[in-house]
Amino acid sequence: MEETIQLDLARLGWALGLMVIAVGLSLWQHLGLEWKLGVATGRTIVQLLAVGYFLAVAFSIQNSWLVLAIIGVMMFTATVVARNRISRKLPQLLPLLGGVLFCTTTLTLAYVHLLVIRPQPWFDPQYLIPLAGILLGNAMNAAAIAGERLVTNLNSSQIEIETHLSLGATPAQATQQYRNDAIQAGLIPILNAMTVIGIVTLPGIITGQILAGADPFNAALYQMLIMFMLAFVDLLASLLVTQGIYRQFFNGAAQFTRH
Repeated sequence: MEETIQLDLARLGWALGLMVIAVGLSLWQHLGLEWKLGVATGRTIVQLLAVGYFLAVAFSIQNSWLVLAIIGVMMFTATVVARNRISRKLPQLLPLLGGVLFCTTTLTLAYVHLLVIRPQPWFDPQYLIPLAGILLGNAMNAAAIAGERLVTNLNSSQIEIETHLSLGATPAQATQQYRNDAIQAGLIPILNAMTVIGIVTLPGIITGQILAGADPFNAALYQMLIMFMLAFVDLLASLLVTQGIYRQFFNGAAQFTRH
């Protein structure tokens, strides 16, 4: 394999030209996206430079507490973003999402670290931070999609739910179909990705490893591991968040309340 081509500031300047062209197209077609594209570009530059710097520090220090602190910041950010996408009105939604993301990410990482990768030391940031970031991002999206779908459906189905309750159904039985629909919605992105992976798309992990000079077959095996991890964490996150959300729509007397 040839040595990886290093990107310098001049090459990145040419890459930034793509966003300049995008802004120009928006101006030409009067799309009104110039400000959003500019802000997105600026945030991308600042955030990735910051991430690169902190990861370089974490990789050089090899300290377990620093690695866990970085993951903790990532987890808190993912929790807040998921809460904002679902609803600001639901009580206890923030701690619910925090618990869901913590449990699903920790469980998946523990399984993969103990049985599959087995890095030494266990907190090796080369593995722990990227895997935690991928899991948190996907669990956040799955939980947000499933949670938002469930909240919307429950709020618009009060009559149907109360009818089921009046006929003797429990809150779990009255909301079962809505929860199933929400969980399926949360899994749509990962299922679609798994359906066409390697045929239509080459995801970031395999592409990044190949660009970095890794063996393509080993890169494919790592991508396979990632997809299995994401399918599991997305299902678990969607399942747990819908379980927690539907309970908040009922009081102690099993009466339905909208939010």
